[in-house]
Amino acid sequence: MSRWQFLPVTFGVVLAMTAGLSAADKAEDYGIPQVATINEKIRLGWEDYGISPSPEEIDTVWARRLFLDVLGRVPSVEELNEFQRDRGKDKKKNLVDKLLFDEKYAEEYARNWTTIWTNVLIGRNGGTDNNSQISRPGMQKYLRDSFARNKPYDQMVKELVTATGANTPGMPNFNGAVNFYMDKLAEDGVQATAKTAQIFLGMQVQCTQCHNHPFNEWKQEKFWNMNAFFRQTRAQRGQMPVGGDDNMRAMTLNNVDFMGEGRNINNAEIYYELRNGLLKVAYPEFLDGQKIPTSGRVSEVNRRDELAKFIVDSENLPEAIANRYWGHFLGYGFTKPVDDMGPHNRPTHPELVSYLGEEVRNNSFNLKDLIRWITLSEAYGLSSRITKANALDDPTVGEPPKFSHFYLRQMQAEQLYESLLVATEAHKTRGNYEAQEKKKSEWMRQFVTAFGTDEGDEATTFNGTIPQALMMFNGDLVMDAVSTKQGSFIHRMAAEGRDGKEAINHLYMATVARRPTRNELQAANYLIGVHKGDMAKAMQDVFWALLNSNEFILNH
Repeated sequence: MSRWQFLPVTFGVVLAMTAGLSAADKAEDYGIPQVATINEKIRLGWEDYGISPSPEEIDTVWARRLFLDVLGRVPSVEELNEFQRDRGKDKKKNLVDKLLFDEKYAEEYARNWTTIWTNVLIGRNGGTDNNSQISRPGMQKYLRDSFARNKPYDQMVKELVTATGANTPGMPNFNGAVNFYMDKLAEDGVQATAKTAQIFLGMQVQCTQCHNHPFNEWKQEKFWNMNAFFRQTRAQRGQMPVGGDDNMRAMTLNNVDFMGEGRNINNAEIYYELRNGLLKVAYPEFLDGQKIPTSGRVSEVNRRDELAKFIVDSENLPEAIANRYWGHFLGYGFTKPVDDMGPHNRPTHPELVSYLGEEVRNNSFNLKDLIRWITLSEAYGLSSRITKANALDDPTVGEPPKFSHFYLRQMQAEQLYESLLVATEAHKTRGNYEAQEKKKSEWMRQFVTAFGTDEGDEATTFNGTIPQALMMFNGDLVMDAVSTKQGSFIHRMAAEGRDGKEAINHLYMATVARRPTRNELQAANYLIGVHKGDMAKAMQDVFWALLNSNEFILNH
């Protein structure tokens, strides 16, 4: 099989063709007030900077974007055709509602958001090491159940912060939510403190463990006051159920009385050390100054329960989730990073993030509502093609994002895996959920790079390293995808007797959600000639090149 090193489906040419285009004067809001407000506030930003938006993206590419962001995969050709058959004014709204609310997509929706939140809460490496305290399947089961039921976000946060029980499915008193804290209690719960503030409140306070933050208002005292909420929490060994994973450690998370470091349970304080060596006392106190009684007895004060109330009632929680979801769908949040909000890191659109936070709370923390508002917004529907009128909107050089065009971004590795399965129709023959996740996890190991920081940071995107590129060129998954053996995707297409143009159209729609250009069709016809009319071999070459093109591995 020949190997194309370059296929004319990259964006450079396209980028140069669209300068001067702009979106319609009045953006569609589908009668949804939150969408109308998003459109209005984003447009105000364009006016302030004197820029114009890119044109609206073509429908099929927008649909591909939506499938990737909501379900974690590209759409199938059949799904694109179904979308195109909808000629109504509300076709985009109909598709968003279908992906969010149709029973047909319920499992995929839950699977995708389980993947996203598992990575947020315990990282891609969490629970993958031998003898790990974390049960990754346990974490996934909790999240899958939560997203399948569209559990309100504030309830989910409360359950995660207050969780007690066993970490592994099959254990008595199993509660998968305990896996969030299971590996974060070492060193007196430093990571539990830092990650709780970062993930749920959008506040990075980890530096203040050792010293006052040099650039923001967070002080060392605030970190240890927050840390005191976790001193009644213990992770203890449990009994693995029969048939459980021997490589995993059965654990339970419990609330126990805390005597206090001064050994006075009625006034259970902790101590921390200033940089000059002096010791100071800390008691449970939320970041905004709210306090609780200082008793260490769980029967009198359950510190994590009290912490959960403070978090749920704070204005930080809805604004942090609005910012995180905006960043997920638009490529950049209102702050960079999305989980570092505060006076030191002013959001690009402060009124909008505040408004979205209020609307999240007013709508019962319904995450599907939030997704609906964002994906139906004008900004989400714009083309990724940069124009002369918005060329200065370039967050890659450090400029604040203005969302005047859709920002290109690499697929996440999980999206790439799922998309390869759908594009090749291998998803139609998948096994049960556990088998699918195990196979994906094995494939994912080739993408995860963990940094040796205190936070255990990870890099995971498909960023074109040599091993990753080789895996796309010659890896088992891609080789299976382009195989011409009997029963394969290409063999079936060739056996159906499709003519050359129809077959090439299908491959383009399956991978990049559009029909080929005239030049691309000519290139494909040339290949058919090279292979002397052997359609299977020609399709094999075209398909391999498409799967390895920038246009396939980018969300655009």
